[in-house]
Amino acid sequence: MIDTADPYAAYAALRTAGPVHRIAGPDGSPSWLVTRYDDVRRALADPRLSVDKRNALPGNYRGLSLPPALDANLLNMDPPDHTRIRTLVTKAFTAGRIEALRGPIRRTADVLLEPITARGAADLVPEYAAPLPITVICDLLGVPVEARPDFRSWTDTMLTPPGPDEARAAIGAMLRFFAGLIEAKRSAPADDLISDLIAARDQEDQLSDDELTSLVFLILFAGYENVVHLIGNTTLALLDDRSRWERVRADRSLLPAAIEEVMRYDGPAPLAIRRFPLEDLEIGGVVIPAGETVLLGLASANRDADRFPDADRFDLDRAAGGQLALGHGIHYCLGAPLARVEVAIAIDALLDHAPGLTLAVPQSELRWRDTIRTRGLTGLPVKVG
Repeated sequence: MIDTADPYAAYAALRTAGPVHRIAGPDGSPSWLVTRYDDVRRALADPRLSVDKRNALPGNYRGLSLPPALDANLLNMDPPDHTRIRTLVTKAFTAGRIEALRGPIRRTADVLLEPITARGAADLVPEYAAPLPITVICDLLGVPVEARPDFRSWTDTMLTPPGPDEARAAIGAMLRFFAGLIEAKRSAPADDLISDLIAARDQEDQLSDDELTSLVFLILFAGYENVVHLIGNTTLALLDDRSRWERVRADRSLLPAAIEEVMRYDGPAPLAIRRFPLEDLEIGGVVIPAGETVLLGLASANRDADRFPDADRFDLDRAAGGQLALGHGIHYCLGAPLARVEVAIAIDALLDHAPGLTLAVPQSELRWRDTIRTRGLTGLPVKVG
């Protein structure tokens, strides 16, 4: 059993016991968990491990059930469809577009922090870490300002549904919203990512309507949930040892290294998207039958002392490179550059507005989401000081 509040001891025990283990996955179905760095890194780039759910054994995988218009996304696709769609998105998801977001991201961070600093206290997850990335991704996609409260509500419900009926209602509402928004952008294109994707869909490298809608849906989730938790986890990691906070506050050039170390040490995605072997496949000396569910333990791999010396220690001076929090191979996170920019600006603004920031409760009272799929705080009460 993996303790979601502190999973790293369990991961260490699993790595010591062996490279691959039979476990119950996040959906309750039997899965194979790969725990060691070298095995995980190789598997992330192995074309014999498919992400297409049609390659799962019948009854072996019980993931989130989405309508086809939301399910036809890159996390469920192998080449050549994956290659075709990722190429189109890369053309629209340019470095220039990300760079142009720097100013708006900082202005949004400043606006969110003003009432927090005036009040002198806050819960940084709902008041800062969550609204910042939802604003950024809505700006990127071209979601109208008046629709954003509903947009965030649907997203939060899908991430932590009170029950299956509420989840289905949120999925249905979001599907109808996306269909209407795409149609509006097709009639009146603007300078946003959805308009660019529509142009790509209507040109020679076409996307189907379902692929287009699913792609917008995936960009929303990839650009929201993990960034929320990375902002929260980074803030906590810096506050956990005051010397870290003060070093980064005094020398902002350390911010990129701090964020990379947080992704290694306590990243928001403990597991990669599930895979299904196209043939009986040996990983770490264990033969996994074709079609069974394989989970690649990113969090476990990132704490593997054979790759990262003193891996359980947060080290601002650790040599950069190698962490797998954003994946590896053809499914490497498409939004990685934007995520790094968002988190760096979020923490930079926090250091400026609240240099004396401290936790408002003992760290032992902080609560983590009760799932091995996500590593994120439910709240982060702080005092501005």
